[in-house]
Amino acid sequence: MKNVIAFLTAAILFTFSVQAQDSMMKKDKIMDSTVKTISLEQVKGEFVQKQITVDAGTYEFAVANNNVGHDVGFVLVKKGQDISKPENHIKTAYVTKVVTTGTTEKSKATTLTAGEYVYFCPMNPTATDNLLIVK
Repeated sequence: MKNVIAFLTAAILFTFSVQAQDSMMKKDKIMDSTVKTISLEQVKGEFVQKQITVDAGTYEFAVANNNVGHDVGFVLVKKGQDISKPENHIKTAYVTKVVTTGTTEKSKATTLTAGEYVYFCPMNPTATDNLLIVK
C-alpha cells in the first residue's frame, strides 16, 4: 500500500511539474514577441508622415513633438469608423502622456491586424486622413 501511495504522489508531482514548465514556456514565448516601433513626428498643424505601411503585428507608437508650440497627442481609429467617438479610438495606441515640445512619448503595445487605420492629433490639430496600412 505504501508503494502505491508513493507512486501516486510521485505521478501527481510529476504532472504538476510538467504543467508548470509548460506554462512558463508559454509565458516566455509571449514575452519574446517582438514589439516594433512606429515613429511619427508632429510639426505645427500636421504629421510629417502622411502614410505608413507595415505588416500585421504588435507595435508601439513613438510620437515626437517638433516645436508645435504646445502639447500634442495621438489617436488611431480603424478607417471608416467615426473618429469623433472615443469608443472607436484604439486606446492602447494613445501615448501614455501628452507630448511636450521637443520630446517624444510612446504608446502601449498595440496589436494591429490587416486593414487601414487613420491617425490624427486633436490637440495639434492635424488632418484626419493620415493613413496607416497594415498588410
